[in-house]
Amino acid sequence: MSTPPAGTTEKKVFSRNDCMAPLPVPTGEKPVDVLNTIWRKNDVCLDIGSYSIGSAVMTMWLMVAVVLAMSFFTRNLNSDFTFDILIVGGVIVGIPTLILIQGLLSEVPLPIRFNRQRREVCVPRDDGKYWIVPWESVTAAATQQSSVSQAGKATMGLLIIGFENPDPLAEEDNKHFSLGFNCGGGTTAMALWECMHSYMEIGPEAVPESRVGVPPYEKTQIGSLIVDLRKGDVLGVLWGVFCIVVLGTYLAEKAQNLKLSHPPDLPYPDIIEWSKPLPPEQWAKRSPELEAAIAKRNAELAAQAQKKSSPDTRAQR
Repeated sequence: MSTPPAGTTEKKVFSRNDCMAPLPVPTGEKPVDVLNTIWRKNDVCLDIGSYSIGSAVMTMWLMVAVVLAMSFFTRNLNSDFTFDILIVGGVIVGIPTLILIQGLLSEVPLPIRFNRQRREVCVPRDDGKYWIVPWESVTAAATQQSSVSQAGKATMGLLIIGFENPDPLAEEDNKHFSLGFNCGGGTTAMALWECMHSYMEIGPEAVPESRVGVPPYEKTQIGSLIVDLRKGDVLGVLWGVFCIVVLGTYLAEKAQNLKLSHPPDLPYPDIIEWSKPLPPEQWAKRSPELEAAIAKRNAELAAQAQKKSSPDTRAQR
């Protein structure tokens, strides 16, 4: 099956698919690390991890809060019904909770490392093995699906990044590897992909800083709340209390600090050497095909921006 050209968008009634690589061309979106996937960034390498324990904790917290709220507000209607809600809620929340506990007890998976000077990607695999994949061979696609029910419209989506084993003699079950990010698809997935694309094609200054690790106290949930309280920022205090009580951001922060206060590094001796900086004259260059694809894509994005602004220009006239 052939891969659609990068920059292609396929829209249907209840779905949308966006192809962003190969070849890796700009999406036109601003890089945004919506899932705290950037674990380490410097002038040579960018480490991307898919271990988002904080998001899982917040999801679980919200589910528990909904179940408890339903049981509380129905307690005066029918005690048996309230008890049934707690039982059903416990079953629904119980399985994800066990998965979450298993994630907290297991080791953090190694990140994928993007080397912008060599224009290569190190993909850790099982049993201490890894792949070195050319950057321009990486595939990226965003998929988004919508469903409609009595509760309304629900939309889910993924950013999927794929890598091909460079070994031509690899077995069939070891030829492909893909990594999925539950970021909602569409423009959100493009913004997340741009963190990797902009780093490789523009530089580290174009990418957000890592938010993984133990932050300064004034930037923690409780610390920022106290700072807002001292400033007399009522809205900031109310928003902080809402996030901690309703969204469970305090527990999410502590779980992330527990597992990612010191993100795992790639332990391979060859990759440690591979990750060292090179003299500028030894940096790998874009292929002519990618240069042409980027120029074409930039022209398309400029035309789209001009088309969007033209009605406003006519209205001003």
